[in-house]
Amino acid sequence: ARDVQKWEYVPLGPFCGKNFATTISPWIITTDALDAFKVENEKQDPKPLPYLQDPKLCAYDIKLQVSIKGKEGKNAEVVSNSNAKYLYWSFTQQLAHHSSTGCNMRPGDLLGSGTISGPKPSEYGSMLELSWGGKTPLKLADGDRSFLRDDDVVAITGYCQGKGYRVGFGECSGKVVKANSS
Repeated sequence: ARDVQKWEYVPLGPFCGKNFATTISPWIITTDALDAFKVENEKQDPKPLPYLQDPKLCAYDIKLQVSIKGKEGKNAEVVSNSNAKYLYWSFTQQLAHHSSTGCNMRPGDLLGSGTISGPKPSEYGSMLELSWGGKTPLKLADGDRSFLRDDDVVAITGYCQGKGYRVGFGECSGKVVKANSS
């Protein structure tokens, strides 16, 4: 997946690289439940094509945290704290674009947002970004790494924080297993 993602990364962003280790939240959160967490969308430059323009365009303030627990590590270590408000394309734009060529969308279909990165290095959303393309390894208790290793467990958590309440998405976690050698 790393090699596919690196190849796709510029200019399109990863697309086929997303199908590696896909994990979904144990909770389904409706957009109605997220209404209180709407925020202004990031400025889009260049201006999107007309079918992707929407005067009600918004993003959601969803706090995201990613951690890695290596095979030899005792505890998971946080490697990124980002936010869904940094998505360049809104969820409605992603759906509109995905279906613009006739893709038949049905209830229950799974669409991935892709990498969600903020402006600060601590908010980068992929190992490729966090390690500057492998040039600056992350320092973890069980050793430095530029990319995920066999037996790493990656966990993503997300939540919206209201005044006195929280809307949580639960934890998504997955373990990288060794490739079958046959």
